[in-house]
Amino acid sequence: MGSIPDPGELTELTPPSFDEFQRQTSLMTSCTLLWKELSDHFTSLEQNLLKKSEAIKRKIQNLEQETKESLDELEQREVTIMESVEIAVGKVEKSKEAALKVLKRGRSDDDDGEVDDNEGLLMNLKSLCLKMDSGRFWRFVTARKKELEALRSQMPLALADCVDPAKFVLEAISEVFPVDKRVDKSERGNDLGWACVLVLESLIPVVVDPKIGKSRLLVTPSVKERAKEIAETWKASLEERGGIENVKTPDVHTFLQHLVTFGIVKEEDVDLYRKLVVGSAWRKQMPKLAVSLGLAKKMPDMIEELISRGQQLDAVHFTYEVGLVHKFPPVPLLKAFLKDAKKAAASIMEDPNNAGRAANLAGRKEQSALRAVVKCIEDYKLEAEFPPENLKKRLEQLEKVKPEKKRPAAVPANKRTRANNGGPIILLGTHRTIPHPPCMAAEVHQPILMRTHLKPPLHLPDHTLELP
Repeated sequence: MGSIPDPGELTELTPPSFDEFQRQTSLMTSCTLLWKELSDHFTSLEQNLLKKSEAIKRKIQNLEQETKESLDELEQREVTIMESVEIAVGKVEKSKEAALKVLKRGRSDDDDGEVDDNEGLLMNLKSLCLKMDSGRFWRFVTARKKELEALRSQMPLALADCVDPAKFVLEAISEVFPVDKRVDKSERGNDLGWACVLVLESLIPVVVDPKIGKSRLLVTPSVKERAKEIAETWKASLEERGGIENVKTPDVHTFLQHLVTFGIVKEEDVDLYRKLVVGSAWRKQMPKLAVSLGLAKKMPDMIEELISRGQQLDAVHFTYEVGLVHKFPPVPLLKAFLKDAKKAAASIMEDPNNAGRAANLAGRKEQSALRAVVKCIEDYKLEAEFPPENLKKRLEQLEKVKPEKKRPAAVPANKRTRANNGGPIILLGTHRTIPHPPCMAAEVHQPILMRTHLKPPLHLPDHTLELP
């Protein structure tokens, strides 16, 4: 039998191999990297959780603030509603009494006559509003487009005397909005969109709540429902008008102003409003209307679309309305607008069929662009960034070209003119007379025989003959 080795006895140890050492080293490195990766991952998760937690806290704070503001507003509306109703009822009573007095006086039907000043204009407007005579009111307004600014200042004062101003306005514009019902349409008076917009704009200060402002309109439920029906009728008529692309800008402006005036903007129709606004963006009221229609969040995309369409000037107005000047600097946009206008003018000049007319059109187009840019620079105080002096000089040059083209061509001093009665030829500039040359006798003899019964003219003739 073999002997069992003593545990305490030293035995020969097997030295570790180099491969084993490398394996152990590689394992340790892998564990270290895995630990670091896991540690970074958990650190990232912790940071994300902290960020989300902070974001949720901010949202909760904002919601609490909005809830508080909403509750305060509701409380304010509840507190002021009785007072606002009392004010409205008082106005209605005063308007009713004034209307009865006018009817009792039996005023003549000369309200549509000429007016000399703003006071006379206001008197006529008030008389029609007191009587709630919407038909004659509409005819009175549409006949005075030249007095637009006076109407704009006096109309809100007159509408305030109506017993029901909102209903009165709907009845007044019903002849042309939402659908034009006129049978006879003259060429000059066909577009009455300006009058619709004017009346709708003038109604706003009349129907706003005297206590809390535009957030509450003093419009009866029946009238508001009627306004909604009118808006739906207009939208339904879009297909008959050829779609959004073919609808006229005055009609679009009237529709959008109608929505804002009566506070009947629909969130589900925002895309429709966007298309209509972009299609009529050149109207100066469109930026404000866009904000009132709830398009403020869509404004960056709308501005980019206007720029891509070459409507840089319109884009500038929209940027200032919503405070996006930092994102869309105005000066580069204005310069690009002028560059495009010059290119368009140059392309017009290339028309070989009518050079004179083409030159006139090209000049007018460039003048229009220069005037618009200069006004934009002045309105938004951009003189330091874009000095308008060179633009004004160029505008003066273009304005001088037009009258020069209209001057009659002067008769050169070396031309000789023959009188219509066959008289002697006069050498202009020398005051000498010479007889007809023989070579011209055959040419002038017949006209002389035909005109011997006419008196000699007292002026030089229009046509000229040159001596051989």
